[in-house]
Amino acid sequence: MPRILDYTGREADRTVTVADIVGLRAAGRQLAQVTASTPAEAAAAEAAGVEMVVCMSDFVPAVREGSRRVFVTAAVDFSGAVTEDDLLRDSLTALRAGADAVITARGMASVRRLAHEDIPVMGHLGFVPKKSTLYGGVRAVGRTAPEALELWRRFQELEDAGAFAVECELIPAEVMREIHARTGLATISLGSGPLADVLFLFTSDICGESERIPRHARAYADLASLHQQIDAERVRALTEFRADVAAGAFPDAREVAKVDPDELAAFVDALGEQTRDSEPA
Repeated sequence: MPRILDYTGREADRTVTVADIVGLRAAGRQLAQVTASTPAEAAAAEAAGVEMVVCMSDFVPAVREGSRRVFVTAAVDFSGAVTEDDLLRDSLTALRAGADAVITARGMASVRRLAHEDIPVMGHLGFVPKKSTLYGGVRAVGRTAPEALELWRRFQELEDAGAFAVECELIPAEVMREIHARTGLATISLGSGPLADVLFLFTSDICGESERIPRHARAYADLASLHQQIDAERVRALTEFRADVAAGAFPDAREVAKVDPDELAAFVDALGEQTRDSEPA
């Protein structure tokens, strides 16, 4: 496992480095990436052998609490940054908190600004949820030759801007295959087929927690049912507690502290003496 110095200069072990990700294709390797927002999710990803996680930049401290080793990418588009200076500030904050890279769906000028500061930056191409109105809704991007050519142009621009990797969302697998073979960017596929350097799914989809599993995802568990059972059991327990309070059945002798009878008698006697001393003459 590579040993690095993080952005604050502290020694740290990482599952992979930026250099490893850039060199995946030449090495014939493929990695996995999932989302995380809590220490438990980050710890589970590390325990499962997942090399990379992505999170909102505000969640980096929580993710690092759960795992000191996974490669963490901070999404910096969701923390209120308006100007490029804001974006740079949020990126540096995320790196100081333990992120290894940042990802932005902002324009090429923003990517260029971050890369100019030697910040490892990923772009986001294909379907970008916050830009869905530009595509007329939720759909794959690159299904026509003109749209695929425009997408390829964006890949080239992103590489020229200094990004080292790109999240590729909802691009037809055949189009992704051709782009992957030609781009110098490390590719991260979210619903864009298997031909990419990194395959990415949301943890909530993998674990069966989402209300609707997207077509490109696969559920490996049914945590939603377990959460429902937990919620129902919580309500049952609280209901029984309230009923016991109403019936005078809580607490009983098992749930109260005991006092030695002699000590209690001495206490009561002392109270009596205080009461008599305080009575008016």
